[in-house]
Formats: sequence, C-alpha cells, structure tokens
Amino acid sequence: MQPSVVVLGGYGNFGRRVAAALATDNAYRVFVAGRDARKAAAVAAEIGGSAEPLAVDCHATDFAERLRRIAAKVVVHTAGPFQAQGYSVPRACIEARSHYVDIADGRAYVCGIGELDAAAKLNGTLIVSGASSLPALSSAVVDAMRARFSRIDAIEHGISSGAQPPGLATMEGVMGYVGKPFTRWESGAWKFVHGWQDIAVRRYPAPIGVRWLANCDVPDLELFPERYTPVRSVVFHAGIGFAASTLAVWGASWLVRARLMKTLAAHAPLLHRVAGIIEPYGSKWSAMHVTVRGLDLDAKPAAHTWTLLAARNHGPNIPCFPAIALARKLLRDEVAVRGALPCMGLLRVEEILQAIPGLDLRVIEPE
Repeated sequence: MQPSVVVLGGYGNFGRRVAAALATDNAYRVFVAGRDARKAAAVAAEIGGSAEPLAVDCHATDFAERLRRIAAKVVVHTAGPFQAQGYSVPRACIEARSHYVDIADGRAYVCGIGELDAAAKLNGTLIVSGASSLPALSSAVVDAMRARFSRIDAIEHGISSGAQPPGLATMEGVMGYVGKPFTRWESGAWKFVHGWQDIAVRRYPAPIGVRWLANCDVPDLELFPERYTPVRSVVFHAGIGFAASTLAVWGASWLVRARLMKTLAAHAPLLHRVAGIIEPYGSKWSAMHVTVRGLDLDAKPAAHTWTLLAARNHGPNIPCFPAIALARKLLRDEVAVRGALPCMGLLRVEEILQAIPGLDLRVIEPE
C-alpha cells in the first residue's frame, strides 16, 4: 500500500498549510484529517494534488488501528491547543509504528515528550514535539551561530506578528498564561516572571520599525539552558503588530496577576473576532529575531543577531515550516534518529526556510 501522511487538524489554520505543502508530492497520500468529515472533504478538494479527506477522532481508542489501515508512515499533529492535551496521540502513533511530528508550543507538552522515548525506540518510531518556530527554528538558528562563539552567555529572541490573527487554538494557548507566573533562566538562576509583562520596545529593520514585545512562556526557556550550557540567560518575548493590542493584553495581564480575573483564555474567541475585524488596518509584516551573546573564538565579547522578516501576511506560514520539512525527510527515510524528543538538532535553518517556496521572506544574517 502506498505510504501516507496524516495531518491532524488538517482543515485548521496551520493544518491546511501543512497539508497543502505536502500534497504537492504524489509519492504518498496526504490525509486532511479531523472529526468533521465535511470540512476535511472541502479542504482536500481545495488543496488538490495527493490530498484526501479522512474523518477520524485522534483521541479515540481505535486511532492506532485506523493509522495501520491507511499505512500511515508519518502523522503531523496540528490540532491544538496542546497545553491541555496528554500524550494519547503520540502513544497511538508508537503503537501503529507511525512517526509523529507536532507543532506544539506548550512548554510542558514539548519538554515532557521524552517520557515516550523508551517506547518509541522499542517500536522503531520517531516522536517529535515542537516542530515549529519554537524550538525547531530558534534552536537551528542558535546552532548555526554556535561556531562563532567559544562560550554562549545569553540568548535573547522574539517574534512580532503582523495584524493577521493566529488560529483560535493558538490564541487560547497564549491567553492561558497571560498574567500567570512562570520560570525563566536569568543570570544563572531560575526566576519567576509573568506572562505578557516586562513590556519592551524592539526596533526591527525597515519597513517594520518599532514593535512592542512582552514575556511569553515557551519551550525554549526550559530547553535552551541545558542545550547551550553554560548559558546564563535565556529570554523570549513576543508581540502583536498592533501596538494597541499588545498594550491592551499587557494591561489585562495585571488583572490576572492581581487575581481580579482568573484567565484571559475564556475571552479568546471574542479577542479572535476583534482581531479579525481590525486586521485590514494593521501591518502585513511580521518578524523574528535571535540574538546570541558571549565570547568569540578569541575570547572577546561578541553579539550576533539573526533576523527573519515576512511580508504580505506570509508570516503565519513560518510556524508550519519545520513540521513540513521534517515530515518530508521522514517520508524519504532521511532521518535515522528514533525515540521521543523536542524538535532540536534535526533540521538546519536552510531546510526549514525552504519548506514552502515562493513566499516573501527576507533573512538578515548576522555580521
């Protein structure tokens, strides 16, 4: 039977992008998968190529059997938010001997995926979490700059979106930690900070200019201190293209921190609708930066920054790039690693950025 790749949440915001990119290759079947058969069929027809619809509940007890029936070689899980999910889906993939890749950004989910390592190795599968902007692309960038340093002391990175809102699941995930405490590695110690606070200004290259950024709780904060030891600080900030939106969420974060409001997650649907209404009036540019500081090969202080700019609302494609690139490599049997791990060390920056050709992306390499 022809091997297949199953894109869970394939008719969602990120899933349809992943499915569309993979369906350009007729060497394997691409299933646009989800519980809604009509949505799956509509998106599969829209995508064309090797795309097919698949009505399936990935949390059902027979999911592993369903994967075996369609010879699923790779499963790409895009149906977030992942913050509230357990590991039933990757466990089913291990049982079915299907490789698993997700675009999770939930810190606990990505960082805890290693608990499946022994089972994945026993069944000869690769289980990868966080094949997205973080930590896949961010770590690939730091890995590429690592050769410039004899010692890395600090990693400071961030993302500023354009006005186009993310999917509802992504927004729910972010709103869930706004105003909530989490730990961050600073000056060689774990310190508590709060979601969407410590607001700061970042100046990106033209035509973007000044953007407001704030604290975000992401897997990198936990993974990078170990991967890049003896790094003493790892900081990540993010923000929205509309300065007013970033500042509004910052203001609401104080209500959560003061326990006057339990969480902003319940308000995500309303905020998502408002973001869609005001989108036409905002920027179509988004950006990502990674700054590494430390000692160069001559033991002198050095700092280098890598920047990615995306125009014409092409930025929302970037979180899908690593999952697409890794799924292709797995389908071509180009990855020998087996086990369960966060998505670091499996892809180079060039492989990631070539996932979807023809987009208006501009890389500013470190000097």
